[in-house]
Amino acid sequence: MSSCDAPSRRDFFRMTGAAGSALAVGPVFGRLGAAAEARPEADRRKALFSLGLASYTLRKFDLDETLAMTRRVGLTHLCLKSFHLPLDATAEQISAAVAKVKQAELDLYGCGVVSMKTDQDVNQAFDYARAAGMRTIVAAPLPELLPLLNEKVKQSGLEVAIHNHGPGDKIYPTPESIYRKVEKFDQRIGLCIDVGHTARIGADPIADVERFADRLLDLHVKDVSAAAAEGKTVEIGRGVLDIPALLRALLKINYSRVASFEHEKDERDPLAGLAESVGYIRGALAAIG
Repeated sequence: MSSCDAPSRRDFFRMTGAAGSALAVGPVFGRLGAAAEARPEADRRKALFSLGLASYTLRKFDLDETLAMTRRVGLTHLCLKSFHLPLDATAEQISAAVAKVKQAELDLYGCGVVSMKTDQDVNQAFDYARAAGMRTIVAAPLPELLPLLNEKVKQSGLEVAIHNHGPGDKIYPTPESIYRKVEKFDQRIGLCIDVGHTARIGADPIADVERFADRLLDLHVKDVSAAAAEGKTVEIGRGVLDIPALLRALLKINYSRVASFEHEKDERDPLAGLAESVGYIRGALAAIG
């Protein structure tokens, strides 16, 4: 099966009991396919990565609502979009937002996607991330700003994960387009692979996770209705991506960072779809782990 073959739902019932019992949120549809097959104990691996939320998912909700919904689906790591903490926020506003995140017992690991078109944009993003105690800036910088980014990551210790946006993105349409631009710079400038946009442009998200593992700093997880420009975000397990194969690739490369859900569907009522997606991933990990 290719990474973008649509799985048959009837095979869902081949899942192991362990996978089914691991679904803490919502029902799961689709199939886990080969992920649910019995595997030798020696071939099983524990996931080193954490599950998080790209808060663009909850762009129509305020910070308090976003924190509550993130906790409700059992996610523990958060990458904030500027909807929830503006890039031009004052030190006091940043401090107040960080306090709310900590009170919610969430890890504010990053921000983004941050557009960077000028030196000022770069400086602002780094000041913002440092003030909030973040580790990763998910970004879309103009290529001519990469030397400045190189200096900033060395000075600050922060990482910059450049996000691919698929069809319509003239600068970073694919993970490879990012990799070729950053490979001569500091290792802390790398990729945030969006698996949905990768599939939509005809690239292979599973293969690219492995090919560019040495620069993979963040991951946006979603499913899409078609591996074509017209593909739209759907609940994970309902689309064309081979999610178990993606998870096996992450295990293979010992990915140890955050895989963040970016559920773009139903922007005014996303919680059910997000919960279903989280449940599918948890079930798949239980089956293959």
